[in-house]
Amino acid sequence: MIDISESVMQFLLAFVVVAPLLGALAALLPAPPGLKGTSPEQAVLRHGVTVTGAVLIAAIALALGFDHDHPSRMQATTDISWIPALDVRIHLGIDGISLPLLVLTALLTFLCALYSYFKMPSGPSPKAFVALLLVLESGTLATFAVLDLLLFFLAFEMVLIPMYFLIARWGGEGRTRAAWRFILFTLLGSVVMLLGLLLIGLKAGTFDMVALATDNGRSLTTSVQVIAVLAVGIGLAVKAPMWPLHSWLPDAHTAAPTVGSVLLAGVLLKMGTYGFVRILLPAAPHGFHTFAPYLAAFAVVGIIYGSLACLALAKRGAKGDLKRLIAYSSVGHMGFVLLGIATTTRTGVNGALFANVAHGLITGLLFFLVGALKDRTGTTDLDALAEETGAALYGKAPRLGGLLAFGAVASLGLPGLAGFWGEMLAMFGAFKPAADLSRPAFLTFMAIAAFGTLLTAAYMLIVVRRVCMGAVPQETPELADVHTYEFAAWTPLVVLTVLAGLWPRALLGLTDPAVQQLLAGGIR
Repeated sequence: MIDISESVMQFLLAFVVVAPLLGALAALLPAPPGLKGTSPEQAVLRHGVTVTGAVLIAAIALALGFDHDHPSRMQATTDISWIPALDVRIHLGIDGISLPLLVLTALLTFLCALYSYFKMPSGPSPKAFVALLLVLESGTLATFAVLDLLLFFLAFEMVLIPMYFLIARWGGEGRTRAAWRFILFTLLGSVVMLLGLLLIGLKAGTFDMVALATDNGRSLTTSVQVIAVLAVGIGLAVKAPMWPLHSWLPDAHTAAPTVGSVLLAGVLLKMGTYGFVRILLPAAPHGFHTFAPYLAAFAVVGIIYGSLACLALAKRGAKGDLKRLIAYSSVGHMGFVLLGIATTTRTGVNGALFANVAHGLITGLLFFLVGALKDRTGTTDLDALAEETGAALYGKAPRLGGLLAFGAVASLGLPGLAGFWGEMLAMFGAFKPAADLSRPAFLTFMAIAAFGTLLTAAYMLIVVRRVCMGAVPQETPELADVHTYEFAAWTPLVVLTVLAGLWPRALLGLTDPAVQQLLAGGIR
């Protein structure tokens, strides 16, 4: 930890949230200020790398200046009155729950901007692409930093429009339909969520998330809590995505450009599960406990459903799309996150938060790799990929094949890598859930989830065998191995996946005290 004054920390957090928005406005100027390139297009892409890089540096400085001895305390707080009539405030702050997601968002957005500088997706002007990417980053970072319910809703909605256009304008085949499904599902869920947030704020007399967590539902009757959890939970579950509200996700991932898929899986899905932990669990505990068994049931159905869908796509001759397979795998992985939250235990919620970060790192890497395969072969169809590579990616492009195998074994939860700890802790939480929850029911959920891990291993290993492990045929064309810019964009994800797997305490040491404080009835 570096000793940084509170005022500097406040500035850094405000900069992290606001700088991408200002950078988006600057990107639309005739020429981004202070940057030059061989063409206007290169200049604006360089502008995107510069802004996201500055935000990443500020986020790392926040992490270094964070008081790791007191991660349950809100730090770098700013609290300014905004709408006095409704007591809505511009309230920002970070603790051990939000800090990892803030840094993850800044990192993935920077890596996407860096990747796009060298491999811009085909589509309209780069100006609009960079501006939308920065608006998306600002909205996502704000979601993890704001401490007011209405500001949370505004930030939550802020990401929808840029992601819609990234899919609709820079996506692949079927992009228009996928973009419309994405926006309609998420907007309909958000309308219901807004009603629930208003109910909580008006009945409790405040929209401040810290005050609501400290009150721990004492200002809300049980019936109000049940209605609020149902309404807010539907909106969060759509974004999570929870089965059966997930159907927008496979189309969106399949059609989105590479960086769109990375950000959608890496950070946007986390906004939903973060809302469960930050808002519903502390502000409406009785209502949440009422729905916890149902949430766990939907979560484990999603785990099995996602795994079976991936197995069906991985079969030879099934016309399986690799991007679509990874999208369905996200339904399963986020099922473990929801299961951990549903246990309402220290172990389960910590596992959910760990799995959130691990999924962002691993699935972000996998979507980068699939994008690279599509750039080289022109397809993400598994049968076509097997033909293009001769099912011998190891032999034709050993570094690319090795990275794909690494991402696959990390995704299936190999011990020693980041994917292992979150899923294991979520199942441990289900083994002994909160006292007022049915232990036999959660033991059943744990057993189903454990079976899901076996299915995950099966489909991931099938993918590796089909794409990577054949003998190198002489007649197939050459395949370029990892380029320097790809190596730069992917290495941080590989390194962090290994570090989080070997040293889980680095992340759990942040989240655990904050989770204990949250479950005990408040945050300071």
